[in-house]
Amino acid sequence: MQHTIYNRQFRQVVDLPYGARLVSLMALTLLVAGCPEGQTQWGGRQEPGPSGGGTSSGYRRGPGLPRPEPEPPPPALKDVWPPRAIWVARMTYRTPDDVVRVMDNCCRAGFNTVLFQVRGEGTVYYPSRIEPWGGEYANAPPNFDPLAVACREAHRRKMALHAWMNVMPAWRGDRPPTNPRQLYNAHPEWFWYDPQGHRQPLGEFYLSLNPCLPDVRQYLAALSREIITRYPVDGLHLDYIRFPMDEVRKGVDYPYDRHTLALYREATGLRPQDNTAAWNRWRTEQVTGLVREIRAMHKQARPNLLLTAACGPDLVEFKQRYFQDGAAWLRVGLVDAVFVMNYNTSTAAFRKRQDAWRQAAGGRMVVAGIGEYMHKDDQTTTEQLRLAKQWARGFALFSYQSLFTGEPAKQRRLAALGALIAGR
Repeated sequence: MQHTIYNRQFRQVVDLPYGARLVSLMALTLLVAGCPEGQTQWGGRQEPGPSGGGTSSGYRRGPGLPRPEPEPPPPALKDVWPPRAIWVARMTYRTPDDVVRVMDNCCRAGFNTVLFQVRGEGTVYYPSRIEPWGGEYANAPPNFDPLAVACREAHRRKMALHAWMNVMPAWRGDRPPTNPRQLYNAHPEWFWYDPQGHRQPLGEFYLSLNPCLPDVRQYLAALSREIITRYPVDGLHLDYIRFPMDEVRKGVDYPYDRHTLALYREATGLRPQDNTAAWNRWRTEQVTGLVREIRAMHKQARPNLLLTAACGPDLVEFKQRYFQDGAAWLRVGLVDAVFVMNYNTSTAAFRKRQDAWRQAAGGRMVVAGIGEYMHKDDQTTTEQLRLAKQWARGFALFSYQSLFTGEPAKQRRLAALGALIAGR
């Protein structure tokens, strides 16, 4: 009942009816696909490979390009679902050999699914027509396409490859980006503004996009479409699909730009200060609206692809403070599964939070995210993996960087966890 109200109110708060927005999104993404080679609808150029050469993923071949080597077939869903997954962050790889090593390690350890990060902070880790490369790749090999290599190498090992993207983040650091194409420079109006009109400040935490703006939602849906139509990924994994945690913890309220306030007044007839509960509910609806637009794109482009989201461990807190209603997304089918970032050194607390999620999800797929990096002993990780096996909804370990350090203690942990990771 509660989500039915959300749906009705969501239709009221946007400036176009849902069908018109979907047509608009489809037109936008067709423009991306139909642009002349290298040209984007935002007026930029397709990003070359890290060292200057353009690349082809091998999934969708353009005219005049050499025929790529045949792609290995993806694994059957029944062989990789429920997932025995691991998060592989973007800082883990810099070369094709790095990606091959990652896939070798994951396969040998018994994982059947790799969550491979391809978007970090308004920068991506594949040659995009929409966003620039991550700055870390300035010295990467020419023509290196990490996502293409990851798909190929995962499928060769019969593992699923899910493209993991940080959705809201659009920059991080004490200094602004130098690339004029980067969103911080190209679309300053898309960021968070406080009641005094100040943009979210530069610093060590992510600067986030504002999902209350229709242009932002449309942009992120188009970026998602680019990934799933150009690469044979087995899933799209949405992370940071919420309001910015670090700023909320400081007591700063967002967003108060003129466009957002006008949309809110048009939808409700209110100002934020008139009714805090209504303001919070509307902001929750905007995040849900972003998930809805990505799902609509997803169904149109690749309807059988898995769409999942990483959600906070305390579902009540994350809905009330960060406007992330992951349980509702599950119940109405906006996502196929939620990966709960249930990172905890206490197995009792881990069980309690996972039970709350499982109850709220109404039988839908709730995957246990396990914070292996926090565990001082092997027993804690073992206990939590055993619970995940008992629940029969899969698991995901965070993270590859923590588990595959080569240190003797981590090697012993891998040996101790081997049967559980492999599903035995």
